[in-house]
Amino acid sequence: MKNQNYSSELTAEFIGSMFLVMAAVSSMILFTTVFDAPKSIAVFANAVAVAFVLCALIEIFGPVSGAHFNPVVTMVMLFEKKIAAPKAALFILFQFAGGIAGTMLSRLMFLREVEVLLSVSETVRNEYIFFGEIFGTFILVLAILLLVKAGSDKIQIVVGFLVGGQLMATSSTMFANPQVTVARMFTNSAAGIRPVDGLIFIAMQIIGALLAYAVYRLIFAKAALR
Repeated sequence: MKNQNYSSELTAEFIGSMFLVMAAVSSMILFTTVFDAPKSIAVFANAVAVAFVLCALIEIFGPVSGAHFNPVVTMVMLFEKKIAAPKAALFILFQFAGGIAGTMLSRLMFLREVEVLLSVSETVRNEYIFFGEIFGTFILVLAILLLVKAGSDKIQIVVGFLVGGQLMATSSTMFANPQVTVARMFTNSAAGIRPVDGLIFIAMQIIGALLAYAVYRLIFAKAALR
């Protein structure tokens, strides 16, 4: 039974990560390439799609794996001793694999328009945009830590709304997730990011997550002293 539960958690992380990336990539291909919509409309549609899908995925897979779908979320849960190190490493591996599968399936759905399943992105996202990833990841991770600490039953709604809103309110359009960033390196659509910028995005995401964890610990360290 223990092994079966473990497999279920990894499967949940893979499928959840896959569909999260599909929401991010497919919506941009649909609106920019198929509908020929302005980029502003495409970003709005992308935010709505990601928010709705993420909300549903957390509700579906939360009871199975905790619905991390994000290596920096798994990282802070490891810090909090809510997941063991070997399992955390496997979670992260399956998240990355699911994300890349999500990019491939997204492009498969629109193969006539995009022509290939994977391609290295040349979309430039640099300079001041990098700071958006620190801010976006910071608020996402801090929100998750506080909601889990409080035992909230509305995590899926809050996180979905937060990600959708921040996607439209950050210069980077809030990737805030290393596996999503890597997955988006392999699409030449408007959702993509060139690898050199993607690696810096991941560094900024880790910094944002560490800052969020530090603030979280500070909040409850002060609470413990009262």
